[in-house]
Amino acid sequence: MNYEEALAYIHSTYKFGVKLGLENIRKLLDLLGNPHKKLKYVHVAGTNGKGSTVAYISSVLIESGYKVGIYTSPYVERFTERICINDKEISGEDLARLTEIVKEKVSEMVRQGYNHPTEFEIITAIAFLYYYEQNCDVVVLEVGLGGRYDSTNIIDTPLVSVITSVSFDHMKILGDNLTQIAREKAGIIKENGNVVLYPQSEEVEKVIEDAAAQTSSRLFKADFASIKLKSFGIDGQIFDYSTFTDLKIKLLGRHQLKNAAVAIAACQVLKEKMQGITDETIRKGIAKARWKGRMELVCKEPIFFIDGAHNEDGVKVMVDTLEEYFPQNRKIFIMGVLKDKEYSKMVKTVARIAYKFYTVTPVSERALPAKELADVIKMYCDNVIICDKIVEGIERAAEEAEENDVICAFGSLYYIGEVRQYFKKFS
Repeated sequence: MNYEEALAYIHSTYKFGVKLGLENIRKLLDLLGNPHKKLKYVHVAGTNGKGSTVAYISSVLIESGYKVGIYTSPYVERFTERICINDKEISGEDLARLTEIVKEKVSEMVRQGYNHPTEFEIITAIAFLYYYEQNCDVVVLEVGLGGRYDSTNIIDTPLVSVITSVSFDHMKILGDNLTQIAREKAGIIKENGNVVLYPQSEEVEKVIEDAAAQTSSRLFKADFASIKLKSFGIDGQIFDYSTFTDLKIKLLGRHQLKNAAVAIAACQVLKEKMQGITDETIRKGIAKARWKGRMELVCKEPIFFIDGAHNEDGVKVMVDTLEEYFPQNRKIFIMGVLKDKEYSKMVKTVARIAYKFYTVTPVSERALPAKELADVIKMYCDNVIICDKIVEGIERAAEEAEENDVICAFGSLYYIGEVRQYFKKFS
């Protein structure tokens, strides 16, 4: 099996859909020798901010001298971004070799009468196998969907469980109110563990507090009241938090100060068990952290951002950031979404500050056609241009923008990668 064949096999299992539950992944990993049981973890769940929080924590652990597995989803440009060690992606050869091993065990499972594992279960098994084989000191593991029945939740009690901002997304699967959604996220809290929480609504916090109490886990909340923003610009931000002064981060937006605070709180818990972590490695790690496709500046002339915001809360944060950084500039948006998202709420939020929209169709079976999206936008903004191809949206927006205009492509990570690749040609 080569890299292309491995990817074709992995993606061919998409047809098995999303099946939440741990029976399948447990059997598959058992056949593989239970590699996941031989590793230590930081487990991260939430609706928004998971990826950034993973990036901060991983960066601190790397800076502290550890060999760190990093498991995230989805990817922005390349599939191999999902499985990294110390920010280096798994090689095509390793992915192909491990996929072949996993495929063999999947066939054995099916012969034994088990359900065929889903795409995410197969990728998760490959990742566990890789991190074990490469002898990682710790794995920072991002939940795929929900928490309780997510494949990543097959692990025993992690060093720390982190729960970021919880809001509405995947409601058909996770529930249609915040209490139900929070219960799914709280499912990652295990017996006698440590939990770090992003402070948020009372409704969500009560669910997490109850889950921590029921599992005899220690609960820590980041202290947002101690965040003091000192300066910000398109190259990064400087702020104080807790006992730290003049912390620097490259990621933009006030929400990133909160994500960084949650990551710092998690690292302070990890300090008890991992001697390499110091205040200095926390400071340096936070400063070095990068996260693709989240309020990422890809061009300065014209100013052009990409942002993976794909739900109402994520879009609100994007809008707030653009308003704070560019209060006087006209704002132009390229938008593409999946049809199972609450895109009309997203449009309503963005239209308040938008001068113009260009609509595109992400490359996905679940994509909403650009024309249908434009019809929704026209209820809030007359200035809409439908684009046949993503590259047309990029080029028209860039060519038609005036000197002080700001462009932002958002709505789905399924097309943001193509926008990022476009601009890499010029760097």
